[in-house]
Amino acid sequence: MPTRRERIIELLLKTGEPLSLRDIALTLEEKEKAIARDIKHIAKTVKRQYRDMQLVMYPAVCRKCGYVFSKSENIDPGRCPRCKSEWIEKPKFKIIQK
Repeated sequence: MPTRRERIIELLLKTGEPLSLRDIALTLEEKEKAIARDIKHIAKTVKRQYRDMQLVMYPAVCRKCGYVFSKSENIDPGRCPRCKSEWIEKPKFKIIQK
């Protein structure tokens, strides 16, 4: 039986569109926090095992003011630092060909 990380990699490989933590969690019936912890490890695994592919993170964006979160700010932000809105488009992930 594949591990949770292996299932996430498989899902991201077969899906044609970027997925949020919530999308992944709902599909795999896991908790979002567990998926968030695994994402950093998955980036390293993909880089090591699939040398011609990489895990890409499309950053979170505030839907109210358009603020784009940096990758280092937070993988799952709750509030915009500029306008304090909680209307955030969550980051999405996809495995792509280099």
